[in-house]
Amino acid sequence: MKIAVVEQDDLLSDLMSFRLELLGHEVFTWGSASEMLTEIGQTNIELLIIDTYQPDMQGWEAIQKVRQSRSEEVLPILAISIDTDLSLVEQAFKAGANDYLITPFDPAILQAKADSLLLGKHLQRH
Repeated sequence: MKIAVVEQDDLLSDLMSFRLELLGHEVFTWGSASEMLTEIGQTNIELLIIDTYQPDMQGWEAIQKVRQSRSEEVLPILAISIDTDLSLVEQAFKAGANDYLITPFDPAILQAKADSLLLGKHLQRH
């Protein structure tokens, strides 16, 4: 499976990528939402993991733009954030996120959420 990670923190990006690659996934990483929005059309990803804090726009705005540009496609989106503010969580879901994960997190939880979203995507296709 091809998974994209949009995270400005290199350490967190590397940790998520490493865990997902250990599970056999191919991982693309982008350091900003604008970089992701420019290049996402050139990739055939099956899951998008995006931090709500981006250097160039709000994470929920980026989620909304992905949903608008790929409206015909079933693309699960996992929003991650260090912020536990419920209004931020709500904004991410309203923008189109399918799930939410608070950092720091146990890598097993990341794995479980990714597996669940990918399974749901494949069930929707069939």
